[in-house]
Amino acid sequence: MSKIRFVGLDVHAETIAVAIAEPSGEVRSIGVIPNRLESIRKLIGKLRPASQLRVCYEAGPTGYILYWQLIALGVQCQVVAPALVPTKAGDRVKTDRRDAEKLARCHRAGDLTAVWVPDEAHEALRDLVRAREAAKTDQLRARQRLGKFLLRHGKAPAVKITPWTAKHMDWIKRQVHFDQQALEATLLDYVQEVDHAAARIERLEKSIDEAIATAPIEIRAVVEALQSLRGVAKMTAVTIVSEVGALSRFENARQLMGYSGLVPSEFSSGKTIRRGRITKTGNAHLRRVIIESSWSYRYRPWLGSELRRRQQNLPDDIKEIAWKAQHRLHSRYKKLAASGKNKPHIVTAIGRELLGFVWAIGVTTETQHRTNAAAA
Repeated sequence: MSKIRFVGLDVHAETIAVAIAEPSGEVRSIGVIPNRLESIRKLIGKLRPASQLRVCYEAGPTGYILYWQLIALGVQCQVVAPALVPTKAGDRVKTDRRDAEKLARCHRAGDLTAVWVPDEAHEALRDLVRAREAAKTDQLRARQRLGKFLLRHGKAPAVKITPWTAKHMDWIKRQVHFDQQALEATLLDYVQEVDHAAARIERLEKSIDEAIATAPIEIRAVVEALQSLRGVAKMTAVTIVSEVGALSRFENARQLMGYSGLVPSEFSSGKTIRRGRITKTGNAHLRRVIIESSWSYRYRPWLGSELRRRQQNLPDDIKEIAWKAQHRLHSRYKKLAASGKNKPHIVTAIGRELLGFVWAIGVTTETQHRTNAAAA
């Protein structure tokens, strides 16, 4: 008889509700412990041996610290997708104890779906990339506030200037003035916010460059290889790698497409097949950068000076995949446009196919480096 015991944890910032599913079939609550390393260590000691424990908890705002702590204690742990935990239609009672018991029961039955857990170094890179993304959002808001403030008060340059260039900011600082002191103070604050956002982004991008320079060689190689694709510059490539991890963990490109949430929803029964909007149930950060990159494929295939520079030292097979992507995706764009589809729908479809080429380049690069490492 199997002696494996399944443990469900309902994790909060300060407490963890614990339940265990015994091999005999009994599911019982053990109680609530503080969310502290010492309490977790005592719990594992109480339930030992650690090799016979299978622990799970839902992904959430507490991150992966608990996962890393349990792995360090020699316990097999899974972080599961909350949206995919089975629920009973008539169940109207929700408590921490019941949630922990449900996790333990479902884990024993094999009904839970685990999420990919990055290591600490990869998580650090992802947090850094997301910090830059947040800074770009803050910059956009700061610029909008300043722009609408100037618009409300009728301030515009005498000649047309491209917004938010150095020339535009110089015009605002030198030539925009108000008679009322309150408006002058408001203008100064808005301008300082725009400058602060720009400095913040510059600082974060420098830190990202340093992080990539010290990353494992396989990660650096994939980042460089992905830049062979049109519309995928350094920050986009770093975002893809930081959000996805090893692209070869997906068995095929369709799995990566599903992970991004760019696949259509489906409501089918019998002979009737209905497909709707994209699911959006995947990684939103990955989906955003892929959609932004997809707009590049509305133009005819072309190797500009910047793209040629990015491809300069890459293997020929990577360049071939990237060139094939340009022809395939541009042709697809023209075909969908000719059929009357609107541009956002077209770009979404292009983004889904672009992920296929991202997967091909990533897997090819990772395989080459693993082969070279094995040969060495």
